[in-house]
Amino acid sequence: MLPEFFEPVPADKAYRLFNLGATPLVSASFEGVDGVMPATWVCPLDLVPFKTTAVIARDHFTRPLMEKSGRFALSLPTASIVEETLRLGFVSKNDDPLKLEHSGAEFFRVDGFDVPLVKGCACWAIFDIIPEAHNQQTYDLFIGTCVGAWADPRVFSNGHWNLEGTPKALRPLHYVAGGHFYATGDPVVVPGYDGE
Repeated sequence: MLPEFFEPVPADKAYRLFNLGATPLVSASFEGVDGVMPATWVCPLDLVPFKTTAVIARDHFTRPLMEKSGRFALSLPTASIVEETLRLGFVSKNDDPLKLEHSGAEFFRVDGFDVPLVKGCACWAIFDIIPEAHNQQTYDLFIGTCVGAWADPRVFSNGHWNLEGTPKALRPLHYVAGGHFYATGDPVVVPGYDGE
């Protein structure tokens, strides 16, 4: 079942979902096996179509699922699921086959895409991997093209983040280290630069 607050984001605005630099959860699935992990080295690469990069080390359980399926998803967790996010990062499914169940996180899928998305997030996007064997093997660097994007309209609507006055529970997370996160904070707006 889809989350209550889940609306499509136009393709030409999807890149804005990840311009915040918040810590995403990376997920993939292959032949009925799911993997989900946080990854801090994720960065938008192009606007339209939206492309992103993600550095995923070869020892992570999720990586071969990405490679075999040719697809991955990014979900931006909020402060409401900070503990679940931490548990998804501190345990590998290589060590605990029930990692996803033990994390306490809830998952869902969108019709037409066999990849788990995480409930309690501010936004979600699904990417088809652009095969770049040299980058993947040498630098653990994956490039993906966005094939679908959605957001919680309470925090992202009309192509823009709207976090002013938003409860902390709805704000995306930035991971620092050792269980320390920041929730995306208050705006600082420079007058005269308010165009698209």
